[in-house]
Amino acid sequence: MQTRDLPIGVFDSGIGGLTVVRQIRNLLPNEDILYLGDTARVPYGTKSQETVVRFACEDARFLVEKGVKAVVVACNTASAWALPALEQRFGLPIGGVILPGAEAALIASHNKRVGVIGTAATVRSQAYREAMLERSPNARVFAQACPLLVPLAEEGWFNHPVTLKVLEEYLTPLMIEQIDTLILGCTHYPLFKRTILRVLRQIAPHPIHLVDSAESCAVHVRRRLAELELLTSSASLGQIHPFVTDEPSRFSRMARQFLGVPIREPELVQLRELRPE
Repeated sequence: MQTRDLPIGVFDSGIGGLTVVRQIRNLLPNEDILYLGDTARVPYGTKSQETVVRFACEDARFLVEKGVKAVVVACNTASAWALPALEQRFGLPIGGVILPGAEAALIASHNKRVGVIGTAATVRSQAYREAMLERSPNARVFAQACPLLVPLAEEGWFNHPVTLKVLEEYLTPLMIEQIDTLILGCTHYPLFKRTILRVLRQIAPHPIHLVDSAESCAVHVRRRLAELELLTSSASLGQIHPFVTDEPSRFSRMARQFLGVPIREPELVQLRELRPE
């Protein structure tokens, strides 16, 4: 098999990375995708940087050993902390969601006052702030950690009354900063897009542009693969092959509900621990 006809590897801590898979599928329908959801260790956003880097390297190694042409880190926390280690360890294209999301926000914002919602780890990393200030020194970036959203997403509570109240609590402080653009800085968060817009209509003084990091990431993946001449030559509809580290039946239900396309039953796998070099 030619390298360009190998699948794209995508990993995340749980179901959130399926938002990236969905967007890649929309832009590159002929590409095969191997997806790893590390559901036994979700969420990553509450863990230390050292732990996140180790988990990400174990995730990426699994996909590389399965034979992929590129790895997409569909996790903001891992993108913020683990990309340098992944790029050093693995000799193939590796991309994350931070840089594409930051660039999209700067294009969308008129007043360059941008809000970011993410996990506690992503917010602590200040990765979005650094990426935006490097490209636009006058930008103002305001981050809000939203630790309850990933568990709510994993429960499928996308429009639950509890979720509405939680979102109102998280988003209200950002309205004081007069942001005009909000980055959904976790790949679980696009699952709440309609609910977030509903809450913003109630509390925002003016319309807020949402930046979906999954959409931005998919655009970046297509551009990068095209530049490297790694787009598949296949004219057939690509297959999505999921792997999980826990609860395959629950993942399968959520995946079918969200993706809306045929998907294989997830295969339960156990990741090998990373040994110190």
